[in-house]
Amino acid sequence: MIRIGLIRERKSPTDTRVALTPQQCVQIMQKYEGLQIVVQPSPDRCIPDADYTAAGIPLQADLSDCDVLLGIKEVRVEDLIPDKTYFFFSHTKKKQPYNQKLMHALIEKRIRMIDYECLTHIDEQRILGFGYYAGVVGAHNGLLTYGKKFGLYHLPPAHSVGGFADLLRAYEQVKLPNIKIVVTGSGKVASGIIEVMTHFDIESVEPEDYLTHQYDYPVYTHLKGGDLYARKDNDLFSRDDFHAHPEAYKCLFTKYIPQTDVLMNGIYWDADIARLFEKQDIQRNDWRVSVIADITCDVDGSVPINVGASTIVNPVYGIDRKTGEQTSPYQNTRNIIDVMAVDNLPNELPRDASQYFGAHFEKFVLRELLNGNSDIIRRATICEGGKLTPDYEYLSDYAYK
Repeated sequence: MIRIGLIRERKSPTDTRVALTPQQCVQIMQKYEGLQIVVQPSPDRCIPDADYTAAGIPLQADLSDCDVLLGIKEVRVEDLIPDKTYFFFSHTKKKQPYNQKLMHALIEKRIRMIDYECLTHIDEQRILGFGYYAGVVGAHNGLLTYGKKFGLYHLPPAHSVGGFADLLRAYEQVKLPNIKIVVTGSGKVASGIIEVMTHFDIESVEPEDYLTHQYDYPVYTHLKGGDLYARKDNDLFSRDDFHAHPEAYKCLFTKYIPQTDVLMNGIYWDADIARLFEKQDIQRNDWRVSVIADITCDVDGSVPINVGASTIVNPVYGIDRKTGEQTSPYQNTRNIIDVMAVDNLPNELPRDASQYFGAHFEKFVLRELLNGNSDIIRRATICEGGKLTPDYEYLSDYAYK
C-alpha cells in the first residue's frame, strides 16, 4: 500500500491550487491497486474539502502515515515531516537565498525532495508545470491593461470569473483596436499566450512582415530561437549552441521596439542570457511599447524595468520613461509604461490550472514514481537521505550548513 497525501498550502500569500482534483484522485485509485490518496483539510483550496469527501477521498489533518506528499508552493520548514518523499516547487535549484533555510531543512530531515521544476525529458524539456495557465492569464492581463490604460475596452480580471470558459465568453464581447503585439518564448507559457491570441482573433504575422507593415486589425508576431537571438560574431543561431553558450548571443528584440504596442514576455531567462532591452532603451525617441506583460517575471531580468513582483489584486505598476521610476499605472500616456509582473498568475484560474496540472502529473509522472527505477524521477530528485544527489552537488555550499 502506497499512501499519497495532498498538502494544505500554507505559504503566504496563500496559494489555492492543488496537485490533484477529486475526480483525478478517484481515477488514480481505480487505476492503481494498492494506492490510497488522502487530503489535508484546507479552508483556502479552490476545491472545497466537501468535494473530496463527496468523491470518497478521506480528509486527514496528520499526514505522517503517508509515503508521498504532494504540494504546490514551498512547504514551511516547521511543517516538513522527516524521512518522507515530497513533490513541490522548492525554488532552490538556482541557490535562491530566500529558500536556503528550506534547503537546510530538507537535508537535515533526510527528505527525498522531487522538484516539479526539475522533472524533464531526456532533452531537458520540462514535463510538468503551470506555465500554460501562466501564459493564458498573463496574456489576458496584458490585454486588460492596454484597454484600461487607454479607455478603449473593458475586460474582467481573471480571478473575478469562474474559469477560463468565462473569459472566453467575455472575449466574444470585445473588439480590439489595431494593436501590434510581440510574444516571446517557445515553451508552455508561450503556448498559453497564443491560446488567448487565437480566441481574440488576433492574427499571427511573420516577424519580417511585422517589422515592415502596418495593419488595420490586431496582430502578433511570435519571436523565438533565431528570430530573437543571434550570435554576436556571425549573426547565426543554433539551438544547441545557444543553450551551451548563451553569453555568445545578442538579443534582437530592440528592432521591434518601434513597431510594438504590447510585449508579452514568456522566455526562460538567466543571467548569461541577453536581456530583451536595457533600461536606457525606454528613453529612445522611437520607443512605442506601452504595456509589458512580464509573464515569466524575473525581477531586473529579461525585462529590466521589472522592479518587483506585483500581486493579483494590484497586478500593474507604471514606469516613467524619463526617470525609470515606478509610478501609478493606467495613465493615458505613452510616457508611462505599464508593467504587469504577477509571479503567481495561474492562481487567478486555480481550478483550471489544477485540473491541467493533475492530468499531466498522472500521465507523465505518477507511473514513473511507482515504477521505482525512473531516470525522470532521478533527474528531479534534489536530495535524499540527508545529502544532495549527484546531479545537484553544485548546491553543496548552499545546501549544507
